[in-house]
Amino acid sequence: MATEIRVPTLGESVSEATVGTWFKKVGDTVKADEPIVELETDKVTVEVPAPASGVLTEIIIAAGETVGLNALLGQIAEGAEGSAGASAPAPAAASAPAAAPAAPAPAAAPASAGTSMPAAPAAAKLAADNNISTADVDGSGKRGQVLKGDVIAAIAKAPAAAAAAPAPVAAAPRAPSATQDAVREERVKMTRLRQTIAKRLKDAQNTAAMLTTYNEVDMKAVMDLRNRYKDVFEKKHGVKLGFMGFFTKAVTHALKELPAVNAEIDGTDIIYKNYCHVGMAVGTDKGLVVPVIRDADQLSIAGVEKELGRLAKAARDGSLGMADMQGGTFTITNGGVYGSLMSSPILNAPQSGILGMHKIQDRPVVVGGQIVIRPMMYLALSYDHRIVDGKEAVTFLVRVKESLEDPERLVLDL
Repeated sequence: MATEIRVPTLGESVSEATVGTWFKKVGDTVKADEPIVELETDKVTVEVPAPASGVLTEIIIAAGETVGLNALLGQIAEGAEGSAGASAPAPAAASAPAAAPAAPAPAAAPASAGTSMPAAPAAAKLAADNNISTADVDGSGKRGQVLKGDVIAAIAKAPAAAAAAPAPVAAAPRAPSATQDAVREERVKMTRLRQTIAKRLKDAQNTAAMLTTYNEVDMKAVMDLRNRYKDVFEKKHGVKLGFMGFFTKAVTHALKELPAVNAEIDGTDIIYKNYCHVGMAVGTDKGLVVPVIRDADQLSIAGVEKELGRLAKAARDGSLGMADMQGGTFTITNGGVYGSLMSSPILNAPQSGILGMHKIQDRPVVVGGQIVIRPMMYLALSYDHRIVDGKEAVTFLVRVKESLEDPERLVLDL
């Protein structure tokens, strides 16, 4: 008896994936729950476990191909005798075209013949983001209302639209290289993650009225506090005391005072978030990912450091889940770890603010009328000027600076 390997549910708003690496080849023995194939979505890389033990008899979708939800990837035959199937994959392969379109099938379910009901807000936003008219989508809600799931199904059902999606990242056709240079060039297809990063960053620039304000912070107080307590902190909490815990708490304090920086625009509405899910930009060998520390405002500095350690390790190992990547309301990015002295970060849409940290560098500054050497860091806040006024942005950055230069404020919630 054959067991099918299908594309699992990949998370909210994710309707397709690219097959990455097959960890087994046809004829190999597999164990139940053993990773068998890797899928690359526009958010994370997902390992698909084997649904049963046996022998991999067929690989239907090869590496590099795009698949929809529930698409048939391959088959496993139970027992060692299943390896015989490896020599005759033709019958199953013939059925592949019929099996592969299975994912979009549910989209046609409760179709409705036109309605005066407006689409649900989430559905309208997703449709607009994907250049789809809700009038062309069959609604499954009450009185034919178009829901978010209907739009997701419509996206999965439209290969032409999916193929056109990466277009915004493409530059103008390049002129051919000289013959002596062409042989020394290497052309590599962008991964789905890299295409998505490029598209989202460009969309943010095209959509938001993005502006950046700068300040600098004297890190001496935080560094002295860290040096004084880092050993006892690690002994008690099991994690190292870094700078991100201080920055995260400073940010959440400022977000409570300036809620517009924690809000987002949805059509003609502003959605204020009465919670702080702080995204942390993490560089990996596959590209930039932004895992989210949920309810960071309710965590202690130790809690932030523990959660950040877990997410950073998962990012490096490629084991971030969809839940780790969704729902962020504000983002922090630290270019200082790579030596950046100053930069203007790009918004992580649909968020309205992102804080850029930079390298700590000893510089001469005036303190109390005297020139002294202090460990200084430039801070940059990029914000969406459509929703955040300049006064709010500058005040936000000043509040972050004040908290870091007087870290007792974080402890006293001032």
